[in-house]
Amino acid sequence: MMPKLLLIAAGGTGGHMFPAQALAEAMLARGWRVKLSTDDRGARYAGGFPAEVVVERVASATFARGGVAAKLLVPFRIAGGVVGALLSQMRDKPAVVVGFGGYPSIPALSAAFVLRRPRMIHEQNGVLGRVNQLFARKVDKVACGTWPTALPAGVTGEATGNPVRQAVLDRASAPYIPPGDYPMAMVVIGGSQGARVLSDVVPAAVALLPEALRANLRVAHQARDEDGARAAAAYEAAGVRAEIAPFFADIPRRLSEAQLVISRSGASSVADISVIGRPAILIPFAAATGDHQTANAKGLSDAAAAVVIQEKALDAAGLAGHIAAILEDPHKAEIMARAALGEGKPDATARLVALVEDLGGETQ
Repeated sequence: MMPKLLLIAAGGTGGHMFPAQALAEAMLARGWRVKLSTDDRGARYAGGFPAEVVVERVASATFARGGVAAKLLVPFRIAGGVVGALLSQMRDKPAVVVGFGGYPSIPALSAAFVLRRPRMIHEQNGVLGRVNQLFARKVDKVACGTWPTALPAGVTGEATGNPVRQAVLDRASAPYIPPGDYPMAMVVIGGSQGARVLSDVVPAAVALLPEALRANLRVAHQARDEDGARAAAAYEAAGVRAEIAPFFADIPRRLSEAQLVISRSGASSVADISVIGRPAILIPFAAATGDHQTANAKGLSDAAAAVVIQEKALDAAGLAGHIAAILEDPHKAEIMARAALGEGKPDATARLVALVEDLGGETQ
C-alpha cells in the first residue's frame, strides 16, 4: 500500500518554511510521503528540506509587491494556482494538507477545501496572518505556535509551539558559556531578509561599547546585500571583528556558541533562541501585520529572558547600554539564558505530528 501523503503548503519566507521543514522531516521519519507546495520564492528555501520531499511550484502572487498592473493580475495567478492544485490533489490524494501561511499556501488549502480533504493551518505568530485569517474557519484544526494567539470568534486553536529544524534540536539546551574576559560571540539576525535598521544601529552601538568589551567581541551579522558593506565598514572602524552575510546557513551552531543574540522577533527566530536558550535583545519589526512581532516577543520578555526595544525607540546609545548590561554581567546573562530555555518548546514538532496523524487517521 502506498504510504500516506502529507501536503505542506508554505509561503516564501524563513518564518513559514523553517517550521514546515521541521514537520516534513518528522513525517518522513514516520513513513509518510511529503510534498511541498510553494512558489518560486519559497523554492529558494526548499534546499534545506530532505531530498525525499517532492517540491511542487504553484502559481501565486501577493498584493504587497509590484505595480498596479501586477496587483490586478494577482487574482488570476492565484486562480491558476488553485486549478493546478485541484488537478494535483485529484491525481495524488493527500491524507492531510497543512498550510503554514503566505500567499503560496492559498492554492493547496483551497483545493483541499473543495475536495474535502483533512486540512489544518499552523500560525507561527501571535496574530493570524492574512492567509490564515482567510482559512481559519475553513480548516479542521488551527495549530498555534505562539500562545495565546488572537483568533476569530468561534475558532478554537491548539497550542503546539513553533517547530524548529532538526539542526536546532541538535543544539537544544547546549551549555551556555557566560560572557567574560575572553572572546565572545554576538549574533545579529534581521529576519530572513535582513533588516536595514539593525545594520545601521547595531554597528553604531557596538562602537560605543567600552574598549575592553569591543576587544573581545566577535559579531556575526545578517545584513542585506545593499547594507553589508556599510555595516562591515562600521564594525572595522570600531575595531571589532565581524562576519557579514545576507544569510547564514549555520544559524543553529552560531546561536549555540553565542553569548548574546540581537534579533527581530519573528516566530522562528524566537523559537530557535528559546529552544537553544540564549539571552536576547529583540527589536520587533514595526510594520509587521497586527504588530505580531511584539506579540511573539512577549513570552521571552515576561520571562526576563530578553530585552525588547520597539523600533521607534531604538538608538545606538540605548542599545549599547543594553548590550553592555548583559555582557558585563555574567550572572545576569546566565539567568537570561536559563529563562529563555524555560520558554522553549522542543516538542512542538511532536505536537504538530500528533495533530497531523489524528487528521490522517480519518482517511484511507
